[in-house]
Amino acid sequence: MYNPVELHFNEEIMKVTAQRCRELNIRIPTFAEQKNPESIPADVKKRLPSVGLWDFDPINLHRITWKNDVKTGLFGGVNHLEFPSEITGVKARVIGLVGKYFPTGAHKVGAAFGCLVPRLISGEFNPLTHRAVWPSTGNYCRGGAFDCKLLGCTPVAILPEEMSRERFDWLKDIGAEVIATHGSESNVKEIYDKCWEIRNTDKDAVIFNQFDEFGNCIWHYEVTASAILELFEQLRRGSNRFAGYVSATGSAGTIGAGERLRKVFPSMKMVATEALQCPTLYMNGFGAHRIEGIGDKHVPWIHNVRNTDAVAAIDDEDTMRVYRMFNEPAGLAYLKEQGVSADVIEKLPLVGISGVCNMLAAVKTAKYFEMDENDVIFTILTDSSEMYGSRIREMNDERGAFTRDNAVIAFEGSLVKQGKDNYRELGYWDRKALHNLKYFTWVEQQGKDPRELDAIWHPEFWDNIFSVIPQWEKAIVEFNQLVGL
Repeated sequence: MYNPVELHFNEEIMKVTAQRCRELNIRIPTFAEQKNPESIPADVKKRLPSVGLWDFDPINLHRITWKNDVKTGLFGGVNHLEFPSEITGVKARVIGLVGKYFPTGAHKVGAAFGCLVPRLISGEFNPLTHRAVWPSTGNYCRGGAFDCKLLGCTPVAILPEEMSRERFDWLKDIGAEVIATHGSESNVKEIYDKCWEIRNTDKDAVIFNQFDEFGNCIWHYEVTASAILELFEQLRRGSNRFAGYVSATGSAGTIGAGERLRKVFPSMKMVATEALQCPTLYMNGFGAHRIEGIGDKHVPWIHNVRNTDAVAAIDDEDTMRVYRMFNEPAGLAYLKEQGVSADVIEKLPLVGISGVCNMLAAVKTAKYFEMDENDVIFTILTDSSEMYGSRIREMNDERGAFTRDNAVIAFEGSLVKQGKDNYRELGYWDRKALHNLKYFTWVEQQGKDPRELDAIWHPEFWDNIFSVIPQWEKAIVEFNQLVGL
């Protein structure tokens, strides 16, 4: 059977890598420690409070977890924000996991970890000679560059030229080589084209393509899903049901957490989110949009569309209006008038642009499936408003200052009236059609074998993919022993 996650060990390079890690004082955390960081060795935890969350210190590999406590520098519960019905307008509970408190300020550093570490500990990647190439629309290449910075190896970040200025500034500040490709969020093919150019001209380049790297969805299956399951048990009330998991497709790593959630709650709805302006899953469409962090115009190789129940297409104008309302004084004042608590208002800057999109998709899901107060929907707040301050300034320049009237329009037009439109429930043949779309990107353009495409349609393939986690876990432990810190 096609098995893209089997480790192939090169003992000579492993020794070289172990020596580098020994010199740089690098200990690689296990998946178990990322799920339960209290299990991290005591000597590591002792050092953490003296190191800043975003500092380029190898110890911050142990902060690749949903449980960072920024007050103590150690760990607590799963970081989350529950959107009250005063915002969502639905009875169902909508809860978002907060990504801001990861190193780099976005959970994508975990996805990068899931792609890099298997190759690092097996000797497939040599930090002394290889360059790590991170094709992305922003946060993933930042996560990869962060990991590389800790290892002292060279990161190459590829992202569209129209992404937020904050992303480019951050990458340049840490010394990454930055390649800006043509277009916006939806111009993923241009990123792939640049990857092929690098493959054909640089024998030392290793491409970590999040869109077809199964380590991406494996990390979310093991770490993100565990956080959601733990949080549900902590927050559930009485007869609450685990009703749904909503995730923007992007690279399809994050939505992979739903694979594990489905095993625990078979009746839950798994919902993929995308921009209405580029409705690839919704109606095989194309276009450009402003919802940074979700990517499109193709179906990612690692997206198991057979396990996806619905697609929510979100208007990027709704997303930007609500995002602006969450970050402007007039918007926050209006939300206070609507009964939103001061505690929630204070936390709204934790929601980045794609987080707003995910929240709106959760609202659509609740309305479409007529969910009530017993239903709980989980979603992801990948990053925070910290990465998009330039977008607020741009909108102020284009549209003028944000006023109470703008807040009313955003609230009534983009929240209250968010309905069941542009929402597609998927039957078996709908899912098969989306799976078949992978052919044009991955077989015709990227050179994959059609037999591999056939293989990934079957549930047994995915069970086999996720069964590799104990092997990876064992390999991390053995590599740390080789390092010998």
